[in-house]
Amino acid sequence: MRLSARTHYALRAAAELAAAPPGPVPAERISTAQRIPRRFLDNILLQLRRAGLIHSQRGPDGGYWLARPADQITLAEVIVVIEGVPQDNEAFFGASEPLEKVWAALRENETRVLTGVTLAHLAGGSLPTL
Repeated sequence: MRLSARTHYALRAAAELAAAPPGPVPAERISTAQRIPRRFLDNILLQLRRAGLIHSQRGPDGGYWLARPADQITLAEVIVVIEGVPQDNEAFFGASEPLEKVWAALRENETRVLTGVTLAHLAGGSLPTL
């Protein structure tokens, strides 16, 4: 699975929010902590907010926070918001037909791992058995 830099940044920003104490986290703090270019981060946070994964508040005490508990947001959810749902349009013919089963097994395992890991796992520093 290839993920864009945008998706990597979104996962890092979401992990930062999960690890933060309760309350709004300023975008500048996320940007600095995760070394994400601020303008890029602002667009990512907007996308996550529109998808309902985070909330925001403007003003001097403003910032961002998770819309649900970190143990209820999976890596798969963040990835789908940024990357969209993958489309399987590739057809296999002749000797390559068995590849269809190989790719299906890979996708199934990717999905299992990404839906089994939550932001709470990242924030806590301990991943489930993969």
